[in-house]
Amino acid sequence: MTGWLAFLAARGAVLSNGVVADFGDPAGERAAAVSGSVVAPLLHLGALRVSGPDAVAFLHGQLTNDVKGMGPDRARYAGYCTPKGRLLANFLAWREGEGVVLALARELVPAIGKRLRMFVLRSKVTIADASDEVVLLGLAGPEAARAVQAATGAGAPAAPMGVARGASGAVAIRVPGGRFVIAVPAEAAQGAWESAASVLRPAGTPVWEWLEIRNGLTLVTAPTQDELVPQMANLELVGGVSFDKGCYPGQEVVARSQYLGKVKRRTYLAHVPGAPPPRPGEAVFASGAPDQPAGIIVNVAPAPGGGCDVLATLHSASAEAGELHVGAPEGPRLTILPLPYALP
Repeated sequence: MTGWLAFLAARGAVLSNGVVADFGDPAGERAAAVSGSVVAPLLHLGALRVSGPDAVAFLHGQLTNDVKGMGPDRARYAGYCTPKGRLLANFLAWREGEGVVLALARELVPAIGKRLRMFVLRSKVTIADASDEVVLLGLAGPEAARAVQAATGAGAPAAPMGVARGASGAVAIRVPGGRFVIAVPAEAAQGAWESAASVLRPAGTPVWEWLEIRNGLTLVTAPTQDELVPQMANLELVGGVSFDKGCYPGQEVVARSQYLGKVKRRTYLAHVPGAPPPRPGEAVFASGAPDQPAGIIVNVAPAPGGGCDVLATLHSASAEAGELHVGAPEGPRLTILPLPYALP
């Protein structure tokens, strides 16, 4: 990955805390994400490669989604839960030969890989950290499909969560919002970037994180591990949970949450003005109940018009009824915005 970072830095990337903060014009890059087309290095994500003859069956019994039914032409979102149904991680998953690649928060890769290995037992499965072998790029905007063709040699998939496979092992996945995630082997990453950047404007990783937030797609990170059942993260609303696939860790809790009454907490899209930005895991308070947090911040990214947009998991009654504040009952005001999908 050192060579990849050096390559990006030579092309104007400003590196901060292991990600590309921007390419020299953060405000312009955020504006381009609204009205133009961008390509961003997804350095906040890592990858686990799960391979071997039993890889699909093994993951089918571990994740919230139907892995056995995921063909080579489709990707899926999925979660990995504790026995109490709380998310330890969530993934973008796609097939690779007889195995599966899982993209997740990079900081969680070692721990999630270690935990999954505990349950392999006699299965013919190998679980490896592929974060330095698989480079992930995010493409968005009207010209993104053309850039997919340029970067991978494959036509952009048209179906939601569709997968196209191109030269040198490149994979292109259509994700919500008419966007694409490209996964390429590290040795092909520089060429893929140059091709994509000839069509799209380079942008920092936070621009992609903002696009994910605006599309209502949560990412579990270290501060929010073991905090949310899948429905609190809206995972089933983006196709990340199968309710008829059989057992997996936490399945009974997830099923009860779905069928035995309304989920009391959901993830909402919201805006927070000013600076400093809130932090993932930070409490949110409702004006009518200042002594008890109404929820937590899950994901944060700078917004094009200033301030930050966030995904916050909140008690639905508080989100619908009163003023919300971040960090303290008198903290910055949190304003709810419409999600691109309906909450139940």
